[in-house]
Amino acid sequence: MRGVVFDGEQAEVVTDLEVRDPGPGEVAVDIAAAGLCHSDLSVIDGTIPFPVPVVLGHEGAGVVAAVGPGIGHVAPGDHVALSTLANCGACADCDRGRPTMCRRAIGRPGRPFSRSGTPLFQFASNSAFVERTVVKAVQAVRIPADIPLTSAALIGCGVLTGVGAVLNRAEVRHGDTVVVIGTGGIGLNVLQGARIACASAILAVDTNPAKEAVARQFGATHFLGSADGVREVLPTGADHVFECVGSAALVRQAIDLLDRHGQAILLGMPAPTAEASFLPAAMFLDKSVLGCRYGSSRPQHDIALYADLYRRGGLLLDELVTATYPVEDFAKAAEDARQGRVARGVLTF
Repeated sequence: MRGVVFDGEQAEVVTDLEVRDPGPGEVAVDIAAAGLCHSDLSVIDGTIPFPVPVVLGHEGAGVVAAVGPGIGHVAPGDHVALSTLANCGACADCDRGRPTMCRRAIGRPGRPFSRSGTPLFQFASNSAFVERTVVKAVQAVRIPADIPLTSAALIGCGVLTGVGAVLNRAEVRHGDTVVVIGTGGIGLNVLQGARIACASAILAVDTNPAKEAVARQFGATHFLGSADGVREVLPTGADHVFECVGSAALVRQAIDLLDRHGQAILLGMPAPTAEASFLPAAMFLDKSVLGCRYGSSRPQHDIALYADLYRRGGLLLDELVTATYPVEDFAKAAEDARQGRVARGVLTF
């Protein structure tokens, strides 16, 4: 079967992948569509260290092909969106409703794939750039069949991360002010999360002026080419600043833009050794810096919630899909993403 494999030097589309059958507590899913996220590119460029060879992709949707013993919440033929969160469901963090903190869901890549007898790793417990994948049952969330799978694919990473960061981690309230630095796929979802939360001012910051129209479509009340203009709109600073680029310099800038009791939420993925600096004295007015993993989400709950919001017109999904590519055009899709030509490119099978 077809899939995108990174061998440590290059990523290429291959046609000779195999995947094992689902075991107890697992689900096999025929992937219809998968979003190309910058996290996939970060594996290729080394920003995210990952063992190789690996089947890439982690933002997918498709149709259940088979289920292992003990699975009752999905059945063959169901449409599902996939999460990357292979949490155990039984540890203290899962029990407290914090599945993103489950230690069994972090850094334990499986190897359900093989190629010419050689096992391949699974990226983010998911590997959506492949015709069929096998995931833990908790990762497969049933969605209504009337949601286009090219749109539904984006719920599993970009939407969960961006909207979730607003609603779950930052807990933006009605009337709060929000600054979003970087309006790529994650940033756009932060913007619409702030809109859903009824923020009073939503400032999008991006150096690319071509992104203004889509940023406003997703909820931005202002668009700035530089964070230098934020204080002209919000003289005392913002309640929430989301850094969605992964730049150490922008982390400092996000902190500097905070009002009293403000919080900077870090969503961008810097290099593992990158260091950011700030003035500790600037934090004494009850300011805070928050990390955020995967939107602090509960995927089984949140994916269903976002699917319902989409069906009622409250959440934009179709508008996130700038372009679709057959999986054979992965190289073009990756280059378009690197150059910022798309909000989200989606690979199709």
